[in-house]
Amino acid sequence: MAYEFHPIGLIHSCFKEKFGIPRQSRLITEAEARLEILPPYNRAEAFRELADYSHLWILFVFHATRDEWRPRVRPPRLGGNQRIGVFASRSPVRPNPIGLSVVDLLDLELANNGVVLHLGGVDLLDGTPVLDIKPYLPYADAIPDAKSGFAPSPPGEAIELSYAPAAEAMLRRLPPAQAEQLKTLIRRILENDPRPAYLDETKRDRFGMRLYDFNIRWEVRDGSFLVTELLPLREPGST
Repeated sequence: MAYEFHPIGLIHSCFKEKFGIPRQSRLITEAEARLEILPPYNRAEAFRELADYSHLWILFVFHATRDEWRPRVRPPRLGGNQRIGVFASRSPVRPNPIGLSVVDLLDLELANNGVVLHLGGVDLLDGTPVLDIKPYLPYADAIPDAKSGFAPSPPGEAIELSYAPAAEAMLRRLPPAQAEQLKTLIRRILENDPRPAYLDETKRDRFGMRLYDFNIRWEVRDGSFLVTELLPLREPGST
C-alpha cells in the first residue's frame, strides 16, 4: 500500500541551513518564518477562521535528510553516543521523513492573490515543504502530567556572549530593530548550544551558521561565546 502527498505550502525561514536549528519547536520563540501557501490551496476561504487560533500544528517533510532510516539512532540530547529506538525519538532519519511541530501563529495574510502565514518558534529549514496545517487545541493537545522519556525538561542555559568589533560594526549598519532581532536570535540559538553532541571540544572551537541573509561566525573560548563576524550574503538594504 502506498500513498502520494502534495505539499500545500513552502516555508521561508530564518534558518538557511540545518546547523543552528533548534532541536524542537518553540525552544526559540524569536525564530520566525513565513509559510507561503501554494495553488490551488491558496484560497482565503480555506484559512479565514484560522486567525482565531494562537498556535498551529505543522506537518512537514524533512526534505534535506538524505540518510536511510535505521532502527536505532543517537539523539543529541544523550550526547550522541547512546542509541535508542527511532520511534522513541524525533530523529529526522525515519522510514517516512515526516515531521510535526507546534508553532505560534503571528499573523495571517489573506489576499486575492495568495495566503501567507507568519509563524514564530519554528524549527523549520528554509524551503521545507508543508503537507498540512491543523489548529492547536490546548484542552486536547496539552497533557500536563505526560512523561517525556529521556528529555524530561527543555535544553538551554544562560551563556556569556560578546561580539568582536567587526561583528559590532555590521550590526550598526542595520536598522536598529533588525539588529536587535538578530542579536536576540543569535543569543537564543547559542544558549541551546547547536554544536554536535559528539564533538571533541579540544579539536574545534570555531563555527558558522546562516541566519536570514548573514553568515554568522562564532567561537567558544573558555566556555564563553564570541561572535566574530556577521558576513552579509547580500548588502544590507538590497533586494
